[in-house]
Amino acid sequence: MKNWKNEAEAREEIKALVAEYYHSFKEQKKSFEPGDRVSYASRVFDEKEMLSLTDATLDFWLTTGRFADEFEKKFAEWIGVKHAYLVNSGSSANLLAFMTLTAPELGERQIKRGDEIITVACGFPTTVTPALQYGAVPVFVDVTVPQYNIDVRRLEEALSEKTKAVMIAHTLGNPFDLSAVKTFCEKHSLWLVEDNCDALGSRYTINGETKFTGTWGDIGTSSFYPPHHMTMGEGGAVYTNNVQLSKLILSFRDWGRDCICPSGQDNFCKHRFLGQYGELPKGYDHKYTYSHFGYNLKVTDMQAAVGVEQLKKFPSFIERRKENWAFLREQLSSLSEDLILPEPAENADPSWFGFLISVKKDSPVKRNALTAYLEERNIQTRLLFSGNLIKHPCFNQIRNTDAYRVVGDLTETDYIMEHTFWIGVYPGMTKEMLSYMAEQISAGVKALKEQ
Repeated sequence: MKNWKNEAEAREEIKALVAEYYHSFKEQKKSFEPGDRVSYASRVFDEKEMLSLTDATLDFWLTTGRFADEFEKKFAEWIGVKHAYLVNSGSSANLLAFMTLTAPELGERQIKRGDEIITVACGFPTTVTPALQYGAVPVFVDVTVPQYNIDVRRLEEALSEKTKAVMIAHTLGNPFDLSAVKTFCEKHSLWLVEDNCDALGSRYTINGETKFTGTWGDIGTSSFYPPHHMTMGEGGAVYTNNVQLSKLILSFRDWGRDCICPSGQDNFCKHRFLGQYGELPKGYDHKYTYSHFGYNLKVTDMQAAVGVEQLKKFPSFIERRKENWAFLREQLSSLSEDLILPEPAENADPSWFGFLISVKKDSPVKRNALTAYLEERNIQTRLLFSGNLIKHPCFNQIRNTDAYRVVGDLTETDYIMEHTFWIGVYPGMTKEMLSYMAEQISAGVKALKEQ
């Protein structure tokens, strides 16, 4: 049995072995060969994430702790907000962001059942799910191609006396028209929630001021699921500059309680047994006083430990994504007769999550045939999430009811559902992988046209 002098020595030796394990078994050493699997996304990490995770594991503090505190502080500083809170997923981040706006403390701006939330049907379902489950009414607006974001010309038409918020995502890293949406929200005193799960690191400029997406609205959300811009396995974040919303986010995340005591601490507030709340007896334990119908959405410290190291690498991840996207854009530019290639939004500097491609309606090439061609050659493809969420089985029981509204038609949404797909640009991709994808897309278009 090993005799260590102290815990510090033990940790260092264990971590040295973990680093050796990484370099022996996890480090990517094989060069890419045409025909090898090209995933749409993958984790990019080295021994530093594994060592940080080992530190957290050896602490055996199994809930939110010192690594979560460090990540929240550094993430808030990096993205440029006053308050950031970790949660267990990007979907939970959207749930938390929405439910925060249902708090009675918000007075006339509180979202109540029957109130309306302007959004889009072309996206990921958990941007919309919280509103539907709460009993609010999503109001679906069409999108535009090739930006794949909300058609801001329909915002005024979507407005009613019941509208309380706009909650939409920046599609695959491409910011929606924040200038128009933010102006609309300010004009009508609406909340703006930016689902920033696919756009972390994207920037947008309004009147000469440039900020990260997720920080222009009232609340921003992020996901740290493995395919995303950075990862901690499962995980997400909710962030805001609004002090009142910050307190509400923390309450809804932590069981709906009033108490702000950090995990494992008692009487941090110094008035644990002094208050009068609701119809409880005076002096009822503040640690078990609940002002909201909340959840437990906290992240574990092991996840946060991975995130702490990922955040250090993140600026380089952003640049690689931009470079990879630009390379594909140039390589595929000759296919404009059959394919619509993506375009960045005006006033935006996107941190791309993927490379969107739409097959033109009049092309003899069919989307499903092209994606099948690529998949057969080991190139992983993805559709633009739900395509048109309203068409999915989850809407079967509420379709054509007053549980939601549609403004105008969803022509472009349906077009995307039938003609659009995307491939990856994640920072672990090499030029050889990108070139292979571009070559196979070109070859696939040519082959399918000749059939």
